[in-house]
Amino acid sequence: MHDKILIKPMNLASNVPTRGMKSLFPIGILGLTTWLGCQTEGHRADADAEVLAILNERSRQILGEEAGTNLVSTTVGERPDTVSPARIIQERFADGGRTLTLPAALEMAERHNRSYQLQRETLYLQALSLTGTRHKFVWNPSSTVDLGIARQTDGGLRGDSDADVSVQKLFQTGASVTATLANDLVLYFDGKPKVPDLTLKLTQPLLRGAGAEIAAEVLTQAERDVVYAVRDYSHYQKTFAIETVGEYFRVLQDKDAVRNSYNNYLNLQKARDRAEAMAEAERLARYQVDQARQSELSARVKYLKAVESYRQALDGFKQRLSLPLGEELRLEDRALTDLVAQGLTPLELDERHGYLMAVTNRLDVLNEVDRFEDAQRKVRVAASDLKPGLDVVVDASLKKQFYSSFSPEEFASTSGLKLKLPLNQLTERNAYRTSLINFEKQMRKLATELDSLRENIREGIRALEQERENYFIQKAALDLARQQVEVMPLLLQNDDADIRDQLEAQADLVEAQNDVTSAVVDYHVARWNLLKNLGALSVEGEQFWLKNQSVSGSSTADNPEAAEILPEVITPEQVFGGPKTQE
Repeated sequence: MHDKILIKPMNLASNVPTRGMKSLFPIGILGLTTWLGCQTEGHRADADAEVLAILNERSRQILGEEAGTNLVSTTVGERPDTVSPARIIQERFADGGRTLTLPAALEMAERHNRSYQLQRETLYLQALSLTGTRHKFVWNPSSTVDLGIARQTDGGLRGDSDADVSVQKLFQTGASVTATLANDLVLYFDGKPKVPDLTLKLTQPLLRGAGAEIAAEVLTQAERDVVYAVRDYSHYQKTFAIETVGEYFRVLQDKDAVRNSYNNYLNLQKARDRAEAMAEAERLARYQVDQARQSELSARVKYLKAVESYRQALDGFKQRLSLPLGEELRLEDRALTDLVAQGLTPLELDERHGYLMAVTNRLDVLNEVDRFEDAQRKVRVAASDLKPGLDVVVDASLKKQFYSSFSPEEFASTSGLKLKLPLNQLTERNAYRTSLINFEKQMRKLATELDSLRENIREGIRALEQERENYFIQKAALDLARQQVEVMPLLLQNDDADIRDQLEAQADLVEAQNDVTSAVVDYHVARWNLLKNLGALSVEGEQFWLKNQSVSGSSTADNPEAAEILPEVITPEQVFGGPKTQE
């Protein structure tokens, strides 16, 4: 029975060991292997440094700025084996309380949101994949030591070992070079050291696989994939920022609706009290008191629904921030106050100019254009694979010698051509046909993407105009509702109105208040989305949501009051494309 130990890898020392080192050799091997296995943190740091260098380079080329170091930092900050399931359960069960401004909420969402972290990891892994592809095109050394110890029938031990060191490199011309150094270590212990076997081999394709475009296709695609990932991540950042800011304002909008509903409930309580007093004085019919009481109960139900809607919205926002749902979260009202006080930031843009601008600036659209070029290139690569294989092969190796009689001129070399005739090319044929179909699919996908982009720009411009008009309409409705509520007590006193008129006026006021707040938020969300679709939205700096981010080719109203003048309503014939109505 044999007990065999296999240990790899390690670096081969150049010094020839003596017989006295026989017993220490396995121990040294084990110690070195253990030391190499403990260098995990160093490997992680090296990977992070190389990935960050790639992302910085690509970000400077694409975005004009370096990537953030948070792209390579861990959100855990600890070793994986130190995080237990019980700890995660405890964290999600934790309660507490905090008040968040909008900038603080946006920062927290970018740091903790799970979808955002997934995008970061996707970008990191794409760059990490590129490091592996680049590694194939540099000199790559490797070494192994096979150490075998066999127990013989007489109780003695017999050992055998081999050491191999090799270096190889792929070139973008398609050539590959390999150098191998091999030796039998047992001969060192036996006192008969042999000159290591040295072999050099060069292979250069002439037909199939030849040329920089064909041979370096895998590297080219890996480099371009990182560019796509950087663009996708940047576009996602803007989308995420808009969604987070918009959700923050939606929660404040629901919060404002809770206040309005509560004030309405209190006002209807007072209206019911007045109705009862007037009924006692026989100035109001009893059925009108019942109407007031019914409206009061209805307002109470609406208030409770508003409270529940706010709580659900707040819980949803907690999940965006990855906060435990049991935590008490408070959002500052100042952000909504500032947005309402600012009113509407004008942005008028011609649809055709906006589309041309988006095609130039939208990073995700640029990706589709480049992927179309990828599909074209892959057709050429697949066509090259249909060629016969013809390689120039050159190799040289030292003859087996001992040090006592070593002669460096004793080597063997061969050179020639290696021809592979295309007798069975079913796989290559199918790959070529697939590349043609993929090209046509990508061509249609690019056309669809451009059509969708133009549709988004058209819809965005129309939506912005519609939200602008809706805001001024709701603002006018709010002014009228306030006037009705203010004048209603006097009308009731003079018997020019009944209790139903007062109740309806109060309900109209609450609805108008909520509609104005909603119109302001809806307009700005539409403006942010239009800027994003144009590729002109900047989410850098403080309070980007309040900035007037105008674009070239757009116009803004010089007179703020003129912006509130609603345009003439177009006729159905104009909507349908018919001639204008004659006046």
